[in-house]
Amino acid sequence: MKLKYPALFVMMLVFLTACSGNKESKEVVPEFLDVQLTVNPEQGNVNEPITFEAKVTYGDKEVTNPDSIEFEIWLANDENHERIIPEHVGNGVFRLEKKFAVEGTYYVYSHVTAENMHNMPKKEFIIGTPSNPEESSTSTIME
Repeated sequence: MKLKYPALFVMMLVFLTACSGNKESKEVVPEFLDVQLTVNPEQGNVNEPITFEAKVTYGDKEVTNPDSIEFEIWLANDENHERIIPEHVGNGVFRLEKKFAVEGTYYVYSHVTAENMHNMPKKEFIIGTPSNPEESSTSTIME
C-alpha cells in the first residue's frame, strides 16, 4: 500500500510537467488596410486634367489586386456621384486622370476593399472658383 502513494505521486508529477510545456505565446499584431489618397493638383482649372492616386497597403505589403477599388467623385451639394474604376499602375498604386467642365468644390472617396476590410479616405479639391462646400456631418477621424 505504501508503494502506491509514491508511484501515484510520481505519475501525477510527470503528467503535470508534460502538460505545462513551455509554450511561448506570440502576440499577434493586427494589420490594417491603409489607403493613401492624393489629388494633384488640389486646385485645378476647368478642362485641365486632375490626377487621383490611391496607394494601397496591408501592413507592409503592397496590395496589387484588391477585391474592389473605385473613386467616387462629385460636385459639392450635388446628388449625382460618379464612380470610376482606376487603373493599377504598379506597386499598389491605382491612378485615374479626369477633366472637369464645371467650376466648384469637389470631393472624392477612394473605396477600397481588400483582406476582408474596407477603407474609404475622402479628399476635397477645387476646379476654378470654389463653390459652397458641403457641411461635414462626419468626424475627420473616420476619413
